[in-house]
Amino acid sequence: MNTTLLAMGIAFLVVLGLVVNLGVLSLLSGALHFLFARPSLEILKSENGESGFAFGFRWNNAREPASFDQVKLRLFNPFAKPTQVDVSADFAGQTSDFGVDVNLGPAFTEILNSTGLDNSTLQIEVVSKKDGITHYFNYKTRKFLENFRAANKSVASFNEKYGYVKTKPVYHQTTRSFIADPLPQTAEKILKIQSNPAFAGAFTAAADSAAPAQENFTVAKVWIEDGCIVCNACEGIYPEVFEVTDTTCLIRPDAPLNDGLKILESAEACPVEVIKFTKAS
Repeated sequence: MNTTLLAMGIAFLVVLGLVVNLGVLSLLSGALHFLFARPSLEILKSENGESGFAFGFRWNNAREPASFDQVKLRLFNPFAKPTQVDVSADFAGQTSDFGVDVNLGPAFTEILNSTGLDNSTLQIEVVSKKDGITHYFNYKTRKFLENFRAANKSVASFNEKYGYVKTKPVYHQTTRSFIADPLPQTAEKILKIQSNPAFAGAFTAAADSAAPAQENFTVAKVWIEDGCIVCNACEGIYPEVFEVTDTTCLIRPDAPLNDGLKILESAEACPVEVIKFTKAS
């Protein structure tokens, strides 16, 4: 009986030890992630004069994919002047670790010249407007100004170390050469045209087989139906019969009607087919 209880007690202690160890490891892992994997901001040297503010921002973009495109600075100074200053600037969206140099204007100069630094705080916000994500960094204003004035790392050097550089792909194209037999030598090309005596017979036969010319006729009446588009085709063919105005086509009062073939040609040339006529019996 005592042996059984002793074994159960030992087993309980072993299980308890495993649970405690797992809990400690989990807490340690969380603490390490909190200390070393959280977003960080580094104040850099600005090239934009008195109103310039440069910073570098790093975060785990694999866990938090976002495009950061704005920085905000908020001064809280309840016991001196100015009591509060808000200033912001936009920049091109960044999807991986980056450094930027922005111009915050005269409001940033107010922050640099503020008094009561021991009781004031400065909050820096790095914002992704598109994704609705903001990371906050809080400083004592005096500490911020010390870091700002002592900054000597440039944006270019920060981006060179941490920024994402996209290399251009290199494509290799295989070249091939082909050796072919020369084209066979042929006689001079002979053109099959009517002026070539070798083919004169073929064109003569075609001319003999052509349809006979149509016999001319007299027209009894010619008129224009509605729908004329005043294209001038009929007047161009037979102006003695047709007169095209700005709005329609007219038949001339003294129009000759003895050349039915030209009237027929005019009717066939009309794109809207409004020229009508009857043959004389």
